[in-house]
Amino acid sequence: MAKTDPYAALKFKEFRIFLLVRFVLVFGWTMQFIVIEWEVYSLTKDPLSLGFIGLMEIIPALSMALFAGHIVDQREKRNLLAICIALFSLISLGLFLITWEPIVGDWSTNQILYSIYGLIFFGGFLRSFFGPTIFSLLALIVPKKIYPNAATWSSSTWQLSAVLGPAFGGFAIGWLGVHWALCIVFGMVFLSFIILLQIKPKPILNPKIGEPVMESLKEGVRFVFKTKAILGAITLDMIAVLFGGAIALLPIFAQDILKVGSEGFGVLRAAPAVGAFITMLITAYIPISRKAGMKLLAAVFGFGVCIIVFGLSTIFWVSLLALFFSGMTDGVSMVIRQTILQIKTPDNMRGRVSSVNSMFVGSSNELGAFESGLTAKLMGTVTAVVFGGTMTLITVVTTGLVSPTFRKLDLTKDLEAHENDEV
Repeated sequence: MAKTDPYAALKFKEFRIFLLVRFVLVFGWTMQFIVIEWEVYSLTKDPLSLGFIGLMEIIPALSMALFAGHIVDQREKRNLLAICIALFSLISLGLFLITWEPIVGDWSTNQILYSIYGLIFFGGFLRSFFGPTIFSLLALIVPKKIYPNAATWSSSTWQLSAVLGPAFGGFAIGWLGVHWALCIVFGMVFLSFIILLQIKPKPILNPKIGEPVMESLKEGVRFVFKTKAILGAITLDMIAVLFGGAIALLPIFAQDILKVGSEGFGVLRAAPAVGAFITMLITAYIPISRKAGMKLLAAVFGFGVCIIVFGLSTIFWVSLLALFFSGMTDGVSMVIRQTILQIKTPDNMRGRVSSVNSMFVGSSNELGAFESGLTAKLMGTVTAVVFGGTMTLITVVTTGLVSPTFRKLDLTKDLEAHENDEV
């Protein structure tokens, strides 16, 4: 059933609730992110200010990542996620208030800017908990034999919300303004909290409750570095995201290069997620576990090419297609990486392994945003994007040449082993 049924994971009620929670939460999260990007660049007209958005989030996210993984492995996952969402709703409320004219009417630009950065910084701490908690909760909702199918649907849901959130955010800026767009974000986050409560608390599967923190962290890091499939996948993805961070510069392209306004900005911001969502729907029907290593290398190479095309384009529809295909290739990468993590990580270490993954890949989104903002400041916007895409291509070629084991990576036997365990 697990091999042939593309809807296997959807037959579990709590998994469907989990998908709804993820959709609503990510819709609000991604919408908030682009509204804040727009507001910050509108206030400063400085590409480096966009880079600082990523920097403000990555500093706490990286500093807390391993400790967050330890805490997740020691705690009940449903309630921990509820706490994270509740605190995130306070951040959304804060952003709503500091963009309200009656409150900030006599504030300086710097006061508003630093307040935004402060709330983003607090959000970085929460970010370190979100990934490991969601990753661990997913594994407690569905059987092991359908992890790949569940991972595909979970990633597809994330991408769908990442399509609609930015697109709606771009139009909301034009229709309602930044302030009321952020009010919608707060409502979406609060709604995700209410829906989450329909999932029952789950057992803690870690047999080492109360284990010393440092020993726990060392065990998690050692596992990742000795499991070459996990290490290779997250390293390759980290480099691609780090240097291919053209998305962070989209406000500049939308306002100054392509001149398409906030609506065009929302469409451009959503294009990669549309491509990734389509890819993930396809992979629900056509698994890509066979020859996964070569497919991952090819996908990241294609991503780099798309980023270069986007950087060089001055035509809206060409830029839109480049971002769309960058999302399709990134979707392949995401599905393969999530499948590797799910099937090769023991239940008692999911929080810590996911935290290491977030340090490599998740935080590289923010670090890539800072890298893009800095290089745009030093080189110019177009040169910075082309440079990032070129570095991605170099990384893929180098990885393929120096790691024949990764080129030969195939997940078929691992999936068959999980099915046999369930029989």
